[in-house]
Amino acid sequence: MQYIPLFELLALIGMVLVRAAMLRRRGIRAIVFGETDKTDLLLLPCLLFFLYGLLSAIFVFPFPKFLIEYFWKTDIIMQIAAITISAIGLVWFACTLKTFGESFRVGIDLRTKNELITGGTFALSRNPLYLGFLAFFTGIFLAYPNILSVSFMVFLAAFVHRQILREESFLREHYGQAFAEYCARVRRYL
Repeated sequence: MQYIPLFELLALIGMVLVRAAMLRRRGIRAIVFGETDKTDLLLLPCLLFFLYGLLSAIFVFPFPKFLIEYFWKTDIIMQIAAITISAIGLVWFACTLKTFGESFRVGIDLRTKNELITGGTFALSRNPLYLGFLAFFTGIFLAYPNILSVSFMVFLAAFVHRQILREESFLREHYGQAFAEYCARVRRYL
């Protein structure tokens, strides 16, 4: 059962890559991460470090033990809760990808010409994709409760909030009054 969250993580990464490839075939560059701010690229080595640490906790690869030792023993109930929370995050993420349509981007696309999306999951949150990420990685933390997971969760939450503020600034400038009205109706998170 300890492998299921790992497969869920692969599914999350796969969804992003498949969606980006589908858009690429239509002539749309969906991966623009790091183009407006090179510090965004710091996420990649942190994510790779986290992934390697996660694999080390499961498959006993060389890695500092104190980073991957569990805070508590995970029982079947905790594993089911972790898998369920991650699955909910995945489903939410997939619904948001569908709502995004051709507007999906990883990063801020200064050349975007798309309309402001306010329906679907965006009617519940201005940042549903990020909520899906946070729910998903909360499940991952519950599956693998260690210093590495909690550190990545804190880093991810700070990174996501920073990205949201940057994106909202762009959207405010790009969509003007339409975005202001949307912000008045829908909360940033939930």
